[in-house]
Amino acid sequence: MPVHRNNDVEFFNELESKKILREYGIPVTREMAAADEIEAFAAAKAIGYPVVVKGLGKALTHKTDRGLVHLHIKNPTGVAAALKQITEAAGKDLEGFLVQPQVIGKRELAAGLFRDPHFGPVVLFGVGGIFAEAFSDVSFRVAPFGRDHALRMIREIRSQALLGPFRGEKEVQLEQLVNILIALSKIGTDHPEISEIDINPLIVNSDGALCAVDALVVKRPESDKEATPLPVDPALLGKFFRPKSIAFVGVSSQIGKWGHMLFSITVSGGFEGDIFLVNSKGGPIAGRQVYRSVEEIPSEVDLGVVTVPARHVLPLIPQFAKKNIQNMLLITSGFAETGPEGKALELRLIEEARKAGIVVIGPNTMGICNPHINLYCTGSHVQPMAGATAVVSQSGNMGTQLLAFAEQQGIGIRGFCGSGNEAMVTTEDFLDAFETDALTKTVMLYIESIKNGRRFMDASRRVGKKKPIVLLKGGKSNAGVRAAATHTGALAHNRRIFDAACRQAGIVLVDHPMDLLDLSAAFASLPLPKGNRAAIMTLGGGWGVVTVDLCAEFGLEVPDLPDKLKADIDRLLPDYWSRTNPVDLVGEKDIHIPIKVMELLTAWDGCDAVINLGIFGRRFLIDRLGESVLKADPGYSPSAVEAMTRFFRDFETDYIVHIVNLMDRFQKPIFGVSLITDQKDKTVFPIPGSTYSGIFFPTPERAVKAFGKMFEYQKFIKSLDSKNNG
Repeated sequence: MPVHRNNDVEFFNELESKKILREYGIPVTREMAAADEIEAFAAAKAIGYPVVVKGLGKALTHKTDRGLVHLHIKNPTGVAAALKQITEAAGKDLEGFLVQPQVIGKRELAAGLFRDPHFGPVVLFGVGGIFAEAFSDVSFRVAPFGRDHALRMIREIRSQALLGPFRGEKEVQLEQLVNILIALSKIGTDHPEISEIDINPLIVNSDGALCAVDALVVKRPESDKEATPLPVDPALLGKFFRPKSIAFVGVSSQIGKWGHMLFSITVSGGFEGDIFLVNSKGGPIAGRQVYRSVEEIPSEVDLGVVTVPARHVLPLIPQFAKKNIQNMLLITSGFAETGPEGKALELRLIEEARKAGIVVIGPNTMGICNPHINLYCTGSHVQPMAGATAVVSQSGNMGTQLLAFAEQQGIGIRGFCGSGNEAMVTTEDFLDAFETDALTKTVMLYIESIKNGRRFMDASRRVGKKKPIVLLKGGKSNAGVRAAATHTGALAHNRRIFDAACRQAGIVLVDHPMDLLDLSAAFASLPLPKGNRAAIMTLGGGWGVVTVDLCAEFGLEVPDLPDKLKADIDRLLPDYWSRTNPVDLVGEKDIHIPIKVMELLTAWDGCDAVINLGIFGRRFLIDRLGESVLKADPGYSPSAVEAMTRFFRDFETDYIVHIVNLMDRFQKPIFGVSLITDQKDKTVFPIPGSTYSGIFFPTPERAVKAFGKMFEYQKFIKSLDSKNNG
């Protein structure tokens, strides 16, 4: 093949590039190569005017920018002028000419392939032409993929109007476009030597058919990739969270130091195993004996928590090996996140640890916790209750903040790890462990980078089939990418490629830290919605209107009420109620009405979930009303006011029980929004003995977003079912 080499990169000329595309069924324009003017005139005559004349050459990779593409040539005179200008502009790079028919179309798309250093071959689709880079209206998928993801790619671009009927032209031939994207995916997996394919423009003609009128294929040798950590056996990883004895290596008597905090917090959390303190200076700390080295400890040690300075960590490896301590939780910073010297030290440490059979979490980690055994070994005094949400965070501060929110909101935690630099144990290892852990029902991740993109996708897809993964990505902005590089010492990825990979793997992506907790609470407490249809019940009309708008924003439908359901609600509400969805309770004070309307809506087969607004949280207003009455009207006794407020508190308890019973009966999620909340209020309200819990968010947006994300995950599960059944 005629190629142009530049620093081991090979550029195929346009003719040969299109030959590769044609072999995979991608429609390309008819064309003829010409070595000189005589052949060019003959080619134009054979093809028929109007024609396009281009410069052809291995080094001519940006022809339009160099004035080497001449369009709408109607006669030999035009051909002659084009040939002259192309010859002058191309100079010594010119190897001939390319003559094509003028393809007419008002729409220009683009498609292509490139290789991401972490995920491998990635297919691109979007708006093409000279404004492709300016608009940047594109979508991505990691190859290989099939028809389903090709369709999703197409639907993700913002310029959907270009794909439908357009200015008198027919809609794009969808199946042809799908086949083009699948073909690019296949090229990417069949030919690892092809590093890039650029099809721009991909012209849409008046009948909606597509034609590649320009193409570039690039081949380059595979670059040396940074070695990725070897997988860690999930069984070995699980031992970190079930230790019977812990040695704190680098313990300190000084409050505020890591060596003091971790020990103090672990003891105060109620850990029932043996605790040993190690410091080279010896002496008692907190009334406990301090050993000068781990070798002096008289008993077996399951976990070593290390806080000594970075330069002193490597000498610990032979000591751990001699004592047969197989698990090291390395809190210490000063490794890869500090630069090349720290990176080299980290690599050497992990190499020696692996030789000694020692598993290392970290370095630069905030710690771990397992509430199921009262193990709270983190840098913050946070003690969430035991539950089913597993949390891994590459940022320890972010992780412990999430745990603090979880503790406040009543969200149960299966286990937590601040994974730090992930020098040995990576997010992918944790995903493998979550897949088989029976107590984990939901996975919550905060990550800034990944070590192995393909393994991350494969593990996420396997886990996602069984339990939802909710993920927040740090380092999305340019400033965030720079911060992530200094924070974790790892390379942050292109956001859109990463997001595409997550969508393919069934991961539920969120944008804010509180979204992680909201989704974790929802997945752990509610049945999955079977569809996207919402029934809305509100104490006042304004909230209902806002919620309808939010549903549209998050891809949810708000269907009209059927006549029979309207008639049933007519018996409960005044004749001026809204008689539509959302159901406005018009401020009715009868506490039985919301319960009855809620049951009617949940039983309605035209909805997949119910959102109720303002019913819960009225007790705060009643409490304040009681305080005002006692101050203003001596005719009421404190006992009478207390009876009134207790009545509403009891109602809210009964309301939660009723909601949970309805979810169990109809297998539909019910999302609540509180009228008023205070700092002590929780999101999750468990009912003893029940599978589900009451969920009440402080705003309609958070409730609707939770519904939308749960539906997104349900679609992923359904797509797996359809593939298996197909």
